[in-house]
Amino acid sequence: MSLMESIAVAFESLAANKMRTLLTMLGVIIGVSAVITMLALAKGASERMMGNIQQMGTNVLIIRSGQQRTGAVMGGFGSSQTLTLKDAEAIPKNCESVERTAPEVSNNAQVKYKDKNTNTSILGTTPDYLSVRNYKVADGRFFSDVEVKSSSKVAVIGPTAATNLFGDVNPIGKTVSIRGIPFQIIGITAVKGTAGSFGDPDDQLFIPVSTAMRRVFGLQYVRTISAQAKSMELMDQAVIEIGQSLRKTHRLAADADDDFDIRNQADIMAMADQASGIFTMLLGGIASVSLLVGGIGIMNIMLVSVTERTREIGIRMALGARRRDIQFQFLVESLVLSLLGGTIGTLMGIAAAAVVSKVSGWNATVSLPSIALAFGFSAFVGIFFGMFPARKASSLDPIEALRWE
Repeated sequence: MSLMESIAVAFESLAANKMRTLLTMLGVIIGVSAVITMLALAKGASERMMGNIQQMGTNVLIIRSGQQRTGAVMGGFGSSQTLTLKDAEAIPKNCESVERTAPEVSNNAQVKYKDKNTNTSILGTTPDYLSVRNYKVADGRFFSDVEVKSSSKVAVIGPTAATNLFGDVNPIGKTVSIRGIPFQIIGITAVKGTAGSFGDPDDQLFIPVSTAMRRVFGLQYVRTISAQAKSMELMDQAVIEIGQSLRKTHRLAADADDDFDIRNQADIMAMADQASGIFTMLLGGIASVSLLVGGIGIMNIMLVSVTERTREIGIRMALGARRRDIQFQFLVESLVLSLLGGTIGTLMGIAAAAVVSKVSGWNATVSLPSIALAFGFSAFVGIFFGMFPARKASSLDPIEALRWE
């Protein structure tokens, strides 16, 4: 019997018991659709995570103060105060691989405008922050280096904070109060979008770093310094050069530990990608369990089919069918059963991912590899769990099979 004939017979056999066939395929359908939906959610989560990291800017290195020891207890990075504005100015001069830097100090504060107020993040920085962190000004302008040096009381507001304070009114030219200090709004940043666990980058108020440190927060040290490498290929070189520059400006001895920490954006993305891979494997593994359950269901039904068709098997053997022909026939039926379930499950998985994405707002990206993986696994399940019933059918004694009632 040829392959096409075996497939035709398989469809006839499955069509003879439509309800049983549908119930048998149900496990595979649910398994495949679950695998595709879960992998789509995992891929969407990975893309969102990478997008959040890329929102930090391009080729960015995050420099933080080092750890502070209190007795036998070592604090986390940033617990000591070591970074200054002079450090930020020295890095581009001393490091050939660094394009620019942007020192940062930030804290939440109440911002008032007439009878309205909102609690938002106040970020003190320099004009280079726009390029380093990939921000754009939608209206008005950003403050200049001259205004930073003169500690001017000017501010650029994010669109979320602007809406909270001013509603639909253009905020440019208006005066807001931060801790009792008046600031004139000179610009509004373009919408950047939410950044998940990194907070809302549009809910901020940007002011000159010198003004923030001297007049608003009363600080001598900056919280972090964002440095932008000239290219992704120079990121590792930039880390080395920045380390050398800071050790020189901090006058650290040769055997002294660094009093700062440099976080490479590429390292952050690599760790996020690794975590995403583990998350994807976990979700895929959980969903695959239902495929295995579906395979057991296929095996049980095929064993029932062997019992029901024992006399038919005996007749075929009596007419010259070889044992391998019988085995191949039942294996084809099992494979057709699982592939039909896989096809329906694939369509349901794509539809489920689209529905989840639309209802929850969570991006669910269905990829061809995930479809191929789920479909291929369903075929494997059909062959693997169909092998035992097929062997049992081919091992029947022809005479005993003919006597079966």
